Formats: sequence, structure tokens, C-alpha cells
Amino acid sequence: MAAKSFDLIVIGAGPGGYVAAIRGAQLGMNVAIVEREHMGGICLNWGCIPTKAMLRSSEVFHLMHRAKEFGLKAEGVSYDLDAVVKRSRAVAGQLSGGIGHLMKKNKITTVMGTATIPAKGKVSVKTDKGTEELTAKNIVLATGARARELPGLEADGDLVWTYKHALTPKRMPKKLLVIGSGAIGIEFASFYNTLGADTTVVEVMDRVLPVEDAEISAFAKKQFVKQGMKIMEKTMVKKLDRGKGKVTAHIEAGGKVEKMDFDTVISAVGIVGNVEDLGLEALGVKIDRTHVITDEYCRTSVDGLFAIGDIAGAPWLAHKASHEGVMVAELISGKNNVHPVKPEAIAGCTYCHPQVASVGYSEAKAKELGYDVKVGRFPFIGNGKAIALGEPEGMVKTVFDSKTGELLGAHMVGAEVTELIQGYVVGRKLETTEEDLMETVFPHPTLSEMMHESVLDAYGRAIHF
Repeated sequence: MAAKSFDLIVIGAGPGGYVAAIRGAQLGMNVAIVEREHMGGICLNWGCIPTKAMLRSSEVFHLMHRAKEFGLKAEGVSYDLDAVVKRSRAVAGQLSGGIGHLMKKNKITTVMGTATIPAKGKVSVKTDKGTEELTAKNIVLATGARARELPGLEADGDLVWTYKHALTPKRMPKKLLVIGSGAIGIEFASFYNTLGADTTVVEVMDRVLPVEDAEISAFAKKQFVKQGMKIMEKTMVKKLDRGKGKVTAHIEAGGKVEKMDFDTVISAVGIVGNVEDLGLEALGVKIDRTHVITDEYCRTSVDGLFAIGDIAGAPWLAHKASHEGVMVAELISGKNNVHPVKPEAIAGCTYCHPQVASVGYSEAKAKELGYDVKVGRFPFIGNGKAIALGEPEGMVKTVFDSKTGELLGAHMVGAEVTELIQGYVVGRKLETTEEDLMETVFPHPTLSEMMHESVLDAYGRAIHF
């Protein structure tokens, strides 16, 4: 069978791959996309989207328990875990189907199967019906990543879970151990803790949410502890003894090992890139610790081969992958003035309770880079809308270059901050100074007013605090 020829072949249909394919088609290219499992990748099916649906259920459950505070009555409040999961899967299913529709609409050829790259410009796909050969001058790798498994802590789906098991639980954990307090670990800890699991979080670094600003981590930790979570920092799980219906974890902190029993363990200790079995080594693609090495334009060491999203390294975020997909499609089409995606321009959002969001440099990082900084803070307790919502716990922190007034970073913890952060992201993109932000009129009463006050505070001008 003759090989089918395209202008662009994308391998992987997650938020990096499918967006690259759509942008390529918009720019007039003949595009094929290869996906081995499901359209929308991990993000839509097993990550960003279904976790948010589940967290929304736990948030509503939490609010129902607080009904009295709002002058409402809700008695005999309970939950149906199967129904919570069913809703989450339905949300993911609806969006996954939508991606298939977008492929058709943009006349993108979809090939379901497992891809390898036998030679430069060639893709071989093993499908249900046999092998399909495709050729294109440009290939985009968007194969994503999977959960890292540490020796001795491997998931079994019964007592020890990965994110997939945690999204489709067979039972409700009573005593839960979460290993790792990055976004994935802390979101699952938040979900199960809110539904009543006795939850312990173990973090090897010196604080939870270790990529966040230290002050924000400390604030979030205080809230987690208030909610009944046990947080263990600078701590390692050395091994797990699996018994009938229980796991004994050997937990090491400060040189001492303590044994603790749990009925469920969720392992969330990072990710590894899906670089195997693609034929990358034979092509001469440079790989470092399961991630493909690229330049700032996502070009690999092989001409015409690009890598985007999780496979190309941190930050491991869907929106970073999507923007890289757009950038690469534009680069391939010969568009001028294509801008690389800068990691410090990408916001990080964590949907635990309280939410956490940030963009740019933390205070410590800005100082380490040699900036003389001005720092502003504003607490939720000083904001009318936050108090009306019954969400007085939180803070907004801004970091400025004292010489130029450039906004170097913004960090938030509290209700709906994942929606608020975008204001600062746009500000940074437009190279906004503190003066621009101070002169901007923020609507009242909104949570966004705290963003204004935090800027004012950095310059000793806060009004409401």
C-alpha cells in the first residue's frame, strides 16, 4: 500500500497535539493526527477536566455542610461516590467527543493506532486493520507523559492507586496516604479529605506545593491542616508492605522511620515522558531523563521533527502544550514573527481547597536572579466580595522590580484565584508597570479588587488594609 502524504503529521491528540493539528489546518496544511488511545489525551480524559468535575462535587458537598452560615437548611447531607464519578466521566466523554468533531470540521485525517518513526519524515501506524504508512516533511511529537512509578511504590489498583484509579475509585478510602504534594497529589488529597477520608500527605521537599512561592505554600498548608489533613514535609515513603485490605507505609523523617497503616495509597510523585518505542534513539533525537531536548522553538536535534507539551519538559501544563502547538504550526507554515513560549509567562493553577495560582517569579526566585524587589500583599479578609461569599481565607501577593516597576510575579491562594490569575498574565504579556495597574479601575464588589490592592500595597498605598 502506498504511503499517504501530508504536510504535517502530529503524533498524539492531547491538548498539544490536537491544537497543533487545528492550527496547521487553519494555515492551509494537509494534516494527519495519530492517537493510540483517546482524543483529548490525558488532560481531557484522565487529568485536568475530570478532576475538576470531581473537585466541584466535593466543593458543593463542603458548601452544603456550611448551609447554616448562609441562612439555609440542608439536613442529612451525604454523597454517592459512584454518581460523582459518573458525572466526572460524562463531562470528560462530552469533551473528548468534541475533539473528534473538531478534527472532522478542520478536515484533519485521524488515524487511531500506535505510531513509530522508522525514518526522517516517515510515520508508521499500527492500527486495528494493519499498518498504515504516512509521510510528511514535518512531524510534531506530542505523546505526553504518564505517572512516574517509584520502585516498591508501584500501583496495583487495589490498595495503591495512580491518578487513573483515584478518578474511578472502586471504594471510598477511609485512611488515605497521598505521596507527593504537587498539583495532582494535593488535588486528590483535597477531594478525598473533603468527602471524609482521614488524609495524610507526604512530601519529600521542605514544603507542600513546592513550586509555589514559600508564603503561599505556608498559607495553603495552614488551611489544609485546619481541614483535618496531616501534612508531613521533608519526609519519604521508603517502602509499602501490602497486606489484606491494608498497607503499612515505612515513612522516614529526620532519620527516623515510622510505620503507619492505611487502606489506600495514592502515588503522585511526578511524571515521565512517553518517549519509548517511537524509534527516537535510532533517529538521533536527544533525550534527557525521558524528555526530548528541544530549542525554544520546540525543534529537536532532527530536522523537521518538533516536540511539544509534556514530552518536551516542564512546566507540565496543558495550556503550555497548546500554545507550543500553535507556535510550531505557525513556524512550519513559514509565518514570520513567531514568538517562543516562555515558561515564566505560563500560569500554574491548582484546584485544591483553597485554590492556588501563580505566574512569573516567586519572591525568592526574583531575589536569586538579582532583582531588587518591592512586594505587596492583600488578604481576602479585607475584601467585601470575599466576605459576602463566605471565603475570607486567602491572599494575593505581587512582586515588582523596584527599579523599573515591572511585574515580576504574582501569587494567590483562596477562592477562585485560578480565574483571577489571568489578569496578571495579561499584564505581564503587555509589559505592564505598577503605574498601569494602579491606574486601572477594578470593578466593585469583586475579588479582582484584591489584585489592585496588592499592587498598591507594594508601594505603600493600600487603601483597605
